[in-house]
Amino acid sequence: MFPKMGTGFVKPHQPNPPNQARQWLHSKTFLRLDIPLILVCIALLLFGLMMIYSASAELSFYFSEKRDLVSIYSIFLRQVLALVIALVAAPLVVIIDYRSWKPFVFPAAIAVILMLLLVLFIGENRFGARRGLFGGSYQPAELAKFITVVYVAFWLEKRKDTLQSITLGLIPLILILGIMSAFILLQPDFSAVLTILVIGGMLFFLAGGDWKQIFLLLLGVFLIGLLIVLFTDTGRARVFNWIQGVADPTLAPYQVQRALEAFYKGGIFGVGLGNSVTKSTGLPTPQSDSIFAIVGEEFGLVGTTALLGLYLVILWRGLAISQRAPDQLGMLLAAGMTSWIVMEALINMAQIVNLIPFTGNALPFISAGGSNLVVSIFAIATVLNVCIRSENNKEPKDDLFSKMVDLRRWDRRRRVSRPRRVSSIKDRG
Repeated sequence: MFPKMGTGFVKPHQPNPPNQARQWLHSKTFLRLDIPLILVCIALLLFGLMMIYSASAELSFYFSEKRDLVSIYSIFLRQVLALVIALVAAPLVVIIDYRSWKPFVFPAAIAVILMLLLVLFIGENRFGARRGLFGGSYQPAELAKFITVVYVAFWLEKRKDTLQSITLGLIPLILILGIMSAFILLQPDFSAVLTILVIGGMLFFLAGGDWKQIFLLLLGVFLIGLLIVLFTDTGRARVFNWIQGVADPTLAPYQVQRALEAFYKGGIFGVGLGNSVTKSTGLPTPQSDSIFAIVGEEFGLVGTTALLGLYLVILWRGLAISQRAPDQLGMLLAAGMTSWIVMEALINMAQIVNLIPFTGNALPFISAGGSNLVVSIFAIATVLNVCIRSENNKEPKDDLFSKMVDLRRWDRRRRVSRPRRVSSIKDRG
């Protein structure tokens, strides 16, 4: 299905994972961890648990068969369980050198495709879409986003010298993204498809893809979005409702109307934690897709602005780590994971205030949903994996835009600098 990657991603005689873990624990490598990034993620996780309990307690009680005191915590406890699983596995993602992942990337991509195919046959149908397995508790599309970033990063690093060729660069990349997107589109999950296509295009840009090819790729993403709108009932309805809502908020989708009502009630400082009225008077999915509206109602404009600021800190730290990456593969992984998390957050916030058509994606670290929580933590763990292997801990002083543009010149800087260093040594001799 995928164009299979050849050898050459890792050096021979890479230490096996147990040895890597032992060496890591007995070294000072952990001192290179990005503390601001870790602290921001911890803050988001704790805030997310608090908001899930606030938004889901009444909902859990209402839909519970027993309707006892324990049932109030059902959604909250499932999120805690997912968090524990993610935190147990995340250290391995950090410790095991990302360059030694190569043998597992292709099999993992095939496994995800098989799970996406399985969803179409035995997945639970919710709101007209089949996205989850095991009673809806596991969504392969979330893992597909993570695996796509990893696979594309490895593939681009392998093909970095042939990316200027359409037949060796752009067309195989379209094939990779198209295969993964096609299976997700059948569920359907339009937001996941667009996320994969946009992140894939961004990685192609950072890897040094030709500008003409990048334009063609963006044009292709636009045309795919247009086809979704024109030929699918769900896509057409969402865009039509969004346009109506922009012209007149009273004609916006019901979920958006109730969300705007929540923001209005919250005002500047909010009504206080647990005091939201909208969550119990008809706002759909207050614990997941609409949780940002509950944040706005309970903590006001101050709370939503602070939450947005935390995601911007993730973007700042992630791009800084990308600039210091020891190789192009690390740069692509760190930049891809960071951009994916922040883009998901911005899309969730924008959809709930009707800035874009409603997509139904989660707010990373905050929304209830074990699959999204686990892959979001794994994404940050991947960024930290790159961080601890960087020998240059000097903090870049560029702004966010300059960081993103400078990443595209990453490999060019290093390939030019090496001959200069060698020639200077010869001159001294």
